[in-house]
Amino acid sequence: MTKPFVEWTNELSVGIEEIDEQHKILVNLINRLFDETIVHQANPNVMQEILHELVEYTVIHFAVEESLFRIFHYPGTESHTHHHDELKAQVLEIQKKVKQGEATINTELLIFLKRWLEHHILYEDKLYAPFLLSQGVKSSWAERSWLGKIWKGKH
Repeated sequence: MTKPFVEWTNELSVGIEEIDEQHKILVNLINRLFDETIVHQANPNVMQEILHELVEYTVIHFAVEESLFRIFHYPGTESHTHHHDELKAQVLEIQKKVKQGEATINTELLIFLKRWLEHHILYEDKLYAPFLLSQGVKSSWAERSWLGKIWKGKH
């Protein structure tokens, strides 16, 4: 078995199971996009569907994080949300160009997504985790969340 394009490691864990599970879904979606694009050279429609799912899930994940920031009055909310807004704008523009045939899903895009996710988790998300944990956010689930149940079943 070959090594995945994006490998989940303990280093990427923020220590909050709900967020880690969501990050793992993002890793899985990027790996699926890589496999379909590079390994299988799939039909462009299949790649567009995976890209759409990645964009859709990213928006949901960001909303979950930003809700936690508001609930617990995270002092880094503005900066972190700005990073989210930048990526959302970038990926929505990429998705639009791919859909219109002005761009393709290629190695450059996949490397961008991989680097962005790894950098964002390691240097942005790891900043809020200690704060949220100190405010009473649980590090592990008592029960899998509704979001985890929905998306885990899809993959």
